[in-house]
Amino acid sequence: HVQLAESGGGSVEAGGSLRLSCSASGGHSSCTYDMSWYRQSPGKEREFVSGFDRDGISKYADSVQGRFTISQDTANNTIYLQMDSLKPDDTGRYYCKTTSHYRIIACMGANAWGQGTLVNVSS
Repeated sequence: HVQLAESGGGSVEAGGSLRLSCSASGGHSSCTYDMSWYRQSPGKEREFVSGFDRDGISKYADSVQGRFTISQDTANNTIYLQMDSLKPDDTGRYYCKTTSHYRIIACMGANAWGQGTLVNVSS
């Protein structure tokens, strides 16, 4: 199964920046996947932040559009999230996610979540 490791979280003041990283490892080589970022704050549902579709097109939640930029290093199975102009509402735990391209049992391990990295934005 795929394992994910996020890093780059921390505490910043509003208007600051952070760059998150997520590295994927393991999994079956034939079970390809898309990678994305989600976040969750206490008392709130986990929400989509940004990710790539199968065509490599980046997608963003309306709340972060224009402020966050997702990028990838496919050779190293890594994605990044550059977060600029951070707001207190961006506070939460940010999770990396893989979504399998194939809805088959053999590739279930390519549907994975990382443990998350904390982001705190103070006003």
